[in-house]
Amino acid sequence: MTSKQSNIHPTAIIDPKAQLDSSVAVGAYSIIGANVEIGPNTRVGPHVVLQGPMSIGASNTIYQFASVGEASQDKKYNGEPTRLEIGNNNTIRECATLQRGTVQDRGTTSVGDGNLFMAYTHVGHDSIVKNNCVFANSATIAGHVIIGNGVILGGFSGIHQFCSVGDFAMSAMCSAVNMDIPAFVRVQGNMASVQGMNMEGMKRQGYPKETIQMLQKAYKLVYRENLRLAEAIDQIKVLVDNLESTHPVHLFLTSLQSSKRGITR
Repeated sequence: MTSKQSNIHPTAIIDPKAQLDSSVAVGAYSIIGANVEIGPNTRVGPHVVLQGPMSIGASNTIYQFASVGEASQDKKYNGEPTRLEIGNNNTIRECATLQRGTVQDRGTTSVGDGNLFMAYTHVGHDSIVKNNCVFANSATIAGHVIIGNGVILGGFSGIHQFCSVGDFAMSAMCSAVNMDIPAFVRVQGNMASVQGMNMEGMKRQGYPKETIQMLQKAYKLVYRENLRLAEAIDQIKVLVDNLESTHPVHLFLTSLQSSKRGITR
């Protein structure tokens, strides 16, 4: 598509190698580089910079002064053709920065669907952000980070490289996280320590009382019973033995078993 479209402001600069659906709107003075693909009904505000290789899905909204798809800040990056992939229905607010991957890792930074990146948030290279997450103002994740589904990062939270944050976990404002956060767990502080479970998040998921009680029981095995982590995991395995694999307690267990850095305590 070209800047002659009525929904693209005449001051926008769009590389001929960019591919925009005919329904895409682009605001004044925005720059869209080569090898950027944008799906239907996505709105790019004014003064936005998009660089490829990158794909952006449908019905996303990108606000002014955001920088999306730029080269990573990793000093080892040497201009290799890496990617950023963004799904559908995401909102990227003012001055947010989302960067491409590096060949030292996956080569791709991935963002799923339905996420909200508030002003001044940052997604580092090779990171994975799944679905329906909220990054409050100035929340930042370094490179190689994995953010699960439904995660909430409070304002000014910082997640260290190679950390993993489990599904429906939450960090409070100004949390500094340097260890993995298990699913459903709530952390706070610098350095971050565990404060309990994300009860509000579980209620928003519509979990019945019995499910929440089982999650609390599993949580207490890890954080209240003075067990070694391996011992707690063994007891949680017994707890979930007769539960379906999709049960939320399995999410909690999997986040413990898959931790590579060790979990936040």
